[in-house]
Amino acid sequence: MRILTPARWSELKETVRAEMDASSASHGFDHVLRVYDLSLKIGRKEGADLTVLGLAALLHDIGRKEETASKGKVCHARVGAEKAKKILDRFDLPPSLKKEVLICIRSHRFRGRQAPKTLEAKALFDADKLDSIGAVGVGRAFLFAGEVGARLHNSHKDLSRTASYSREDTAYREFSLKLVRIKDRMQTETGRKMAEGRHRFMVRFFKRLEDEVKGRK
Repeated sequence: MRILTPARWSELKETVRAEMDASSASHGFDHVLRVYDLSLKIGRKEGADLTVLGLAALLHDIGRKEETASKGKVCHARVGAEKAKKILDRFDLPPSLKKEVLICIRSHRFRGRQAPKTLEAKALFDADKLDSIGAVGVGRAFLFAGEVGARLHNSHKDLSRTASYSREDTAYREFSLKLVRIKDRMQTETGRKMAEGRHRFMVRFFKRLEDEVKGRK
C-alpha cells in the first residue's frame, strides 16, 4: 500500500471503519479485515496487484448498510462502488488505479450480475466467499439470522418458498440455498484449495445440527 502515505492509509481505514460501524455485525468491519487479509494472501500466491486488491478489499462492503436497510432490494456491490468512488476521490490516486478498484467492488457479490474478470476481482471474490463458509461462515450465518429475527433451524420447510430477512431466513436456509454452492464458484486456484476444507467442515456441522435437532445425537 505504498501508493498512500501511512497517515493517508490510516485516514482511509478509519473512514471505512466509521462507515462500517453502521452496518450489521455479520457484515461489519471485522468481516472487512478478514477479507482484507484473505485477499492479500490469495493475491500474493496468484500474482495480483496488491495495491488494487488491498483498496478493493477495504472498501468492498461500504454499501452494505444500504442493502440491509432495503432488505436486499438494493445491491450493495453497485451502491458500494458509487460510495467507494467518492471516498477514493478524496485521495491523490491515479485514475487507472481507482478504475480497477471499482471493477473489483462491482463484481464481488455472489448473486451479482457482473462476474469478476480481472485477477484482482477474482481474488477479492474468493476472499469474500471464503469468509462466508467454514467455521467463520457458520458463525456469521447464525449471527445474521439473529439480526433478522430468524428461528434456529427449519429443515422441515420448503426453503424455496421462504423469504430473505424473515423468520425463516435461518443459517440452515443460507447454507442450503447459497453456502453449499460456494466452493464450486471459486475463481482462483488458491481460493479453490482453501474452500475445500472449509466446505467439508460446514457440511459436517449442518449434518450434526440436523441430527441434534431431530434427537438422533
